[in-house]
Amino acid sequence: MACLHDHSCEDHDCSSDWSLYKHIDLSKVTALNEAVPGSVKSVFKAWEERLNTSGERLKSNEGDPELLVYIPFTSDVKIKSISVVGGADGTSPSKMRVFINREGIDFSDAEGTQAIQEWELVENLQGVLEYQTRYSKFQSVANITLHFPENFGGDTTQIHYIGLKGEATQLKRDVVATIVYEITPNPSDHKTKAELDGGLSHVE
Repeated sequence: MACLHDHSCEDHDCSSDWSLYKHIDLSKVTALNEAVPGSVKSVFKAWEERLNTSGERLKSNEGDPELLVYIPFTSDVKIKSISVVGGADGTSPSKMRVFINREGIDFSDAEGTQAIQEWELVENLQGVLEYQTRYSKFQSVANITLHFPENFGGDTTQIHYIGLKGEATQLKRDVVATIVYEITPNPSDHKTKAELDGGLSHVE
């Protein structure tokens, strides 16, 4: 289901409502079949910049429109909607399949695995459409993988912007890891007196 904005987003503050942009672990975002390595990072930006097409974009290799985008978060999130702004002249993706909490997924995995949700996309050149998730299925999301298997007939698939909206937990994932480490008993902290005495060297 797609949500069409029928108002001025600037007036209604859509740019900041529920945005997960700042919770994306951008350094670890990757894409398979991108023509320029690392270009996928350029599509994650503030809502106000979604129509800025002057900079770098995510582009698939010539003659192969398929893209697979892996997006990890700095904390677990709940995802309400996804927005995609693609390229013109048939280069926008026409379908999106989503997997959550699946690391290291490749094209073979994506094609052989049931997606948690799929959408038939439309060309969203003005950035006015958002695709609503089945919210109950998008809870406690540590990472999300977006599979774009086809486009509207172009030789390549181009994406200028990917936006995610929802809620983030207050506890970051690295903090959780630290807490788990600290509450795990360290055997060296619980040596018996005999073990400690045995470890002492006596000087005559």
